[in-house]
Amino acid sequence: MRILVAMSGGVDSSVVAGLLAEEGHEVVGATLQLYDHGAAIQKKGACCAGQDIHDARDVADRLGIPHYVLDREQVFRREVIGDFADTYARGETPVPCIRCNQTVKFRDLVALARDLGCEALATGHYARRVEGAGGAELHRAADPARDQSYFLAATTRDQLAFARFPLGGYPDKDAVRAVAARLGLKVADKPDSQDICFVPEGRYDDLVAKLRPEATAPGEVVHADGRVLGTHRGIARYTVGQGRGLGEASWDGDDRLFVAGVDAGRRRIVVAPRGALETGEAVAGEMNWLIDPPAAPLRCQAKLRAREAPRDATVTWDAASGLAHVALDVPGIVAPGQACVLYDGNRVLGGGFLRGRGSVDTGRAAA
Repeated sequence: MRILVAMSGGVDSSVVAGLLAEEGHEVVGATLQLYDHGAAIQKKGACCAGQDIHDARDVADRLGIPHYVLDREQVFRREVIGDFADTYARGETPVPCIRCNQTVKFRDLVALARDLGCEALATGHYARRVEGAGGAELHRAADPARDQSYFLAATTRDQLAFARFPLGGYPDKDAVRAVAARLGLKVADKPDSQDICFVPEGRYDDLVAKLRPEATAPGEVVHADGRVLGTHRGIARYTVGQGRGLGEASWDGDDRLFVAGVDAGRRRIVVAPRGALETGEAVAGEMNWLIDPPAAPLRCQAKLRAREAPRDATVTWDAASGLAHVALDVPGIVAPGQACVLYDGNRVLGGGFLRGRGSVDTGRAAA
C-alpha cells in the first residue's frame, strides 16, 4: 500500500514509519508544523515544532522515504489553542488532544493522504483498529497504561476506515523503543512530549490570561447554599472536583470543600463537600458515534476523564437534541468540557463532550 505516516518527530510515529517501510509499503512522511519555528526551536516537551521537525526529517532520511512539512499554525491556533482558551472562559475544562486529533490531524491529514493517492493514514497512537462485521472498529490498546482510545473518540467512521495504528498491539513502550533501536533511529531514547504540547512550561493559565483575560479575573467563591466564602484568582484556574487553590474557602467547619461548579456569567466558583459533587446523571453533546446511534437505551461503560476507569452506565440517545443522556450505575464527578467516551469492553462506541450533570446545574446552584 501507499501509506501516509503522520510523523511528529517522536519515537512512536518514527517506529510506525520504519515498520511500514520494512514491511514493503510505499511510505510517505508528513509533519505538521503547529508553532512558529523560530519561537519553538528550543522548547522541550512540545511536539510538531522546532527540533521535532528536524528529528522527523532525519528519520525520513534514514528510512529513505519522502517527507513533507505542512504549515498548520493558523488552523491550530484557531481550532485548538483558541478553543482551549474559549472553553476555560465558558467555565469548562477542555481536552485539547481530542480537538487536535479531530481537526488538524485526522481531518487535514486524511485529506492530504487522499490528495497524494495514499490508501491509508498511519499514526503513532496507542489504539487498535479492528475489522468487524460492520466495518472498522476502534479498540483500546494492548497496553492499558498507554491506551489513547479516549483521545480518538472524535474520529469519524470514515476516518477510522482509512486509519492504521500499528503500535496498538505492542505490550509496552519499551518494546517500541527496542524496535527504534533495531532500526537505527536516533529518536529511540527521546523523551515523550507532555500532555498539553503547546504549553511546554505547564502554565496554561498564563496562555488563557493572554487570550481571554476575563477568564483570569478574580471573583467570588460561593458555597452551594449561597454563602460567600472568599475570592478566587480567575475561573480558568479551577475545574470541577478540584480541591486546591481555594484559600480560605477550602474548609467550611470540618468539611473540606471542592469545586462543584463554575458560573462563568457571574465569575463565581461554587464549592461544596465532595459527596455533593457526585452525580448519577450526565449529558454529553457533539456526539460522534462509531456505531449506528442507538434507538433504545444502551448498556455500556462511560469514561468521564482520561485517567478514570470506565464505569457501567445506560445511555439514551436523543437525536432531536443531539444529546446523549448518561445514567451512571456508580455516581461520579462530571466536569463540563471533558470528554465522555462510551465503551463496550475494549471497543469504543462513540464519544462526546460533557455538558453538565443531567437535570442538576451546579454552576448555578448559588444563583
